[in-house]
Amino acid sequence: MTAALIGFGVVLFLVLLRMPIVFAMGFVGTLGFAYERGGSLFDERGMRASLSMVGRQITDTAQDYGLSVIPLFILMGLFVNKGGMARELYAVSNAFLGHMRGGLAMATVMACGGFSAICGSSLATAATMSKVAMPEMRRFNYSDRLATASIAAGGTLGILIPPSVILVIYGILTETSIGKLFMAGIIPGLMGILFYLGAVRWTVWRRPEAGPAGETTPWPERITALKSVWAVLLLFFLVIGGLYGIFDFAPLNLTFSPTEAAGMGAMGAFIIALSRGGLNFAALIEVLKETALTSASLFAVLIGAQVFSNFVNVAGMPEALISLVTAYDVSPMMVMMMILLVYVVLGCVFESMSMLLLTVPIFFPLVTSLGFDPIWFGIVVVVVVEISLITPPVGLNVFILKGVVGNVSTGEIFKGVTPFWIADIIRLALIVALPILVLFLPNQMGGLGH
Repeated sequence: MTAALIGFGVVLFLVLLRMPIVFAMGFVGTLGFAYERGGSLFDERGMRASLSMVGRQITDTAQDYGLSVIPLFILMGLFVNKGGMARELYAVSNAFLGHMRGGLAMATVMACGGFSAICGSSLATAATMSKVAMPEMRRFNYSDRLATASIAAGGTLGILIPPSVILVIYGILTETSIGKLFMAGIIPGLMGILFYLGAVRWTVWRRPEAGPAGETTPWPERITALKSVWAVLLLFFLVIGGLYGIFDFAPLNLTFSPTEAAGMGAMGAFIIALSRGGLNFAALIEVLKETALTSASLFAVLIGAQVFSNFVNVAGMPEALISLVTAYDVSPMMVMMMILLVYVVLGCVFESMSMLLLTVPIFFPLVTSLGFDPIWFGIVVVVVVEISLITPPVGLNVFILKGVVGNVSTGEIFKGVTPFWIADIIRLALIVALPILVLFLPNQMGGLGH
């Protein structure tokens, strides 16, 4: 366990020195594995075994059919963006909520939730919605603090509401059903939307001038706007319905695997974007190039995490943690509280994907040995990761938004998101105290889901 703890500390140190997480985990994992196999860092036998492990890990990852779901969901999200669906979602949310005090900020949260359901990326959601919602909120003299905070916080929903790339990676790392993870994310995702709406109401109650009421939309225009989001509903129904087995009846008898659902979603998004004139040849090449670059970076980080995980497992850290907890007779819930505290601290210095890949191989065996449900733990981890996206000093969504908006300081955005991450803490406490909020829908699936 000592070697594993030193390795973990070295990874943290290298990341703080701005070394990319993939190289930090890969470097430490390779040398650590060699040390465990050979008895010293540069023992020839140990290095040979370590390099063989790294080569095998790269080959296995490249040949893993299940991982094809990642580029397909990324491709789907990019096609959705080209199809202009973000504007439609914001328009319908604005039509129903814009006339209220703080209504445009609430419409932004609602639109982020809907866009997340077909995008799966927090960063893409925040970047896209900032271009759609920010000009409108400024037109009605919303404070920059509330406007940017509602976009940054709403964007975090992208990693929880299915389809979610980070849930896919958690499922692959832990060999947990991706279909059931998707279903488990729905209720906590809806809770996130409701709690964020509450955060907006709290902000405008304290500072009414931060979110003036907008224009009232007549009911005929509201119905027209509602009809325009058929594409979003269709894609969500296609992906989640296929996973849940909605199409499993004669003569169709169709139940999708996650990869098949991602493929159907990507094709559906492509057809919609093409039919709306959002795609030409240059745009298609741009989408394919961005998909390849994003997928390659995710695969590289995943390989680095698996190399580090192999070192941690060989060093015996998971078993040592289990023995430590058993020896001191610590209650399972107290252990979970300590794990969550570690995640909150790491979230202040790590971006979300790095934090997940670095910690899940260490904590997952301990959590399952204590009797916690792996699907429930996955959702809890993702909610904690959501909080890290809007908390200082890293707050990746905040920095993405700062880059897009430009003329608002990061300090101003961080002040604005405070009610939102407090709402997230309350939601996390409810999910930890009431696991049924997470497990109700997956339990209804029975043997369905992959």
